[in-house]
Amino acid sequence: MGYDKGMIRDKIEKLLEEITGQKAYLERPANPCFGDYSTNLALKLKLDPKEIVEKLKDNPIFEKVSVAGPGFINLTLSKKYLQQEVKAIITQGEKYGDLDFGKGKKIQVEFISANPTGPLTVGNARGGPYGDTLANVLEKAGFKAKKEYYVNDCGMQIIALGNSVLKNDQAKYKGKYIDDLSKKVKEKDPFKAGQLSAKMIIKDLISKTTDLLGIKYGEWVFESDLYSSGKVDKTLELLKEKNLIFEKEGAEWFKSSSFGDQRDRVVVKSNGWKTYLMGDIAYHRYKFEDKKFDKVINIWGADHHGDIPGLQAGVEAIGHKGKLEIVLVQFVTILEQGEKQKMSKRAGFYVEMDELLKKTGKDAVRFFFLQKSANTHLNFDMSLAKEQSSKNPVYYVQYAHARMSSLLRKAADKKVHFSKDFKHLTSPVELGLIRQLIKFPEVIEETARDYQTQRLPSYALELANTFHRFYEQCRVLDDNQELASDRAGLIKANQIVLRNVLGLMGIDAPSKM
Repeated sequence: MGYDKGMIRDKIEKLLEEITGQKAYLERPANPCFGDYSTNLALKLKLDPKEIVEKLKDNPIFEKVSVAGPGFINLTLSKKYLQQEVKAIITQGEKYGDLDFGKGKKIQVEFISANPTGPLTVGNARGGPYGDTLANVLEKAGFKAKKEYYVNDCGMQIIALGNSVLKNDQAKYKGKYIDDLSKKVKEKDPFKAGQLSAKMIIKDLISKTTDLLGIKYGEWVFESDLYSSGKVDKTLELLKEKNLIFEKEGAEWFKSSSFGDQRDRVVVKSNGWKTYLMGDIAYHRYKFEDKKFDKVINIWGADHHGDIPGLQAGVEAIGHKGKLEIVLVQFVTILEQGEKQKMSKRAGFYVEMDELLKKTGKDAVRFFFLQKSANTHLNFDMSLAKEQSSKNPVYYVQYAHARMSSLLRKAADKKVHFSKDFKHLTSPVELGLIRQLIKFPEVIEETARDYQTQRLPSYALELANTFHRFYEQCRVLDDNQELASDRAGLIKANQIVLRNVLGLMGIDAPSKM
């Protein structure tokens, strides 16, 4: 592709492997005074660390290689290497941080997938920014990542929706959207009315909300299509052929306990209706066998934790053990002035995502939602999200990008051209900024490994902080033209990396504020 996709960490680990014959793993010291990286390889292999230091000390990558305690080695990158990285970032632009970690494997991220019975709430849409960002990171890391929304338009909740639209005694859902559907849907059968209503809710409510969130799905899969195509019946037959289905109390049960589940699970009820689990097993067979995904990541609400063992057993039963990962996202509480908010105009007991987006904007929603680990309860501070000051983290980061853009416009007006070698970037604050920039590929790989997307907003804040310190201490458009050229290039590299991070999070990178 014309540019190096490797990370400096990988290069150093390979150097150490060549010296010792063993795989090395580097860590970043908690205190930067100890260098850029450290390793305990000598301790693990019971080698004299001085021998390793001797073979590394003349390598131009390093400014300093030293022994730290028994068997530990600290490594400090050279000024020349750091200066060269500025040029590499500018050259690669939006491709900076691209990796081969995923080796082109096909991976699907399915997220939100809330029941199509009403508008998206803040709770069931929390997985939106998380799933979208995770898929973006996986793509950046070298996977072929696809985003999907699964529409559960079969089952009892669809009958309940139909009864609600038809205004029957069994009505469950209320609100203006139900009244609107009642005027449009002429079908009198509750199930068919529910399915028609579900399609309208997807088209007129849910998909518009995901658009407002900045999410573009590659595919919307309807459960009803799996049934009409015969995929569910064929998968049930496959399980029967494997002798994994038995009858009890008039129902058909899947022997999920044979695959580590604590109990067996019903897949066909005594009334003949197939359960969610049966449809889900067929759906995942479609993912792995029809769509040919090497791995699938499902992002579910925390209230679905009890469904995980059954589905994992089903996936193993159809021959795809280890290919499915399920991430649970915890609940969201909306706070304003420290008090919980009930903002829904339709139901009064849940917060609609559209309303939150209207009050705070897409960028604040995505940044704040991403700041916490998916498995952590999220308190969304609406007052802070609306504040236009450095107290608001997304405003602070976007302001940093806008300031970089302003500086680059001034540099262009003064006809300042970027340097070729950046050799005048030698101060601790300049080198510190470069060190922050080159962490980006590592952030991508680590996030692709463990799915901890909160690493991205944290890194964006660190980058903005480091930039502001640089701006306060270094005159960018210096009278010294060579220094001005180097610093303008450093600003450009900073702008590129920050824009790349924001892009992965689906957050705008404004040039003016």
